[in-house]
Amino acid sequence: MEESVKRRLLGLSVIVVAAVVLFPLFLTGEGYRERHLESRIPPAPSMPDVVSFEPQTKLLPDTSEYAPIQKAPEEVVVLVEKKPEKKAVTQEKRPVVSTRTDKPQLDEQNVPVAWTLQLASFKDESNARALRKQLVEAGHKVYTRKNANLFKVYVGPDMKRQRLEKLKAALQSDFGLDGIIFRFTTQ
Repeated sequence: MEESVKRRLLGLSVIVVAAVVLFPLFLTGEGYRERHLESRIPPAPSMPDVVSFEPQTKLLPDTSEYAPIQKAPEEVVVLVEKKPEKKAVTQEKRPVVSTRTDKPQLDEQNVPVAWTLQLASFKDESNARALRKQLVEAGHKVYTRKNANLFKVYVGPDMKRQRLEKLKAALQSDFGLDGIIFRFTTQ
């Protein structure tokens, strides 16, 4: 063999022997010392005592029947076009609620059909609230909805359209409000 190849083999064998002897000395793990850091986590807080209480709610009034119709307070000004008065036979202004348990009408999706009476639409929410307050004080079931920029005031809903038609006539004579009957929806 040539002299240069012999030197290369001798150098390679010295490196391999040195690696076999020295690697275990460096890889023993003696140089590694684990850090022991002091814990600064506070102790867990104590659990609060459990307090039990009874809810205090007032019972809501029964709204299964319409309340007697009352005259509007004099502080609200409603402009109404006067129609010639006709002498009429005295009628009860309040719709009569039957005591029979009729099944409600169902639509094509088997959902009960209910009706509601829209009385007014306002651009100003305070006007809608004032009318709603006035009607609630008179004993009616009233709600409002915002539709685009209008606040609409409704009375109802009711399962019988005839009852709302009678109520519409009574509200027309008492408050001067002419409403429109719509099918009630939850939207």
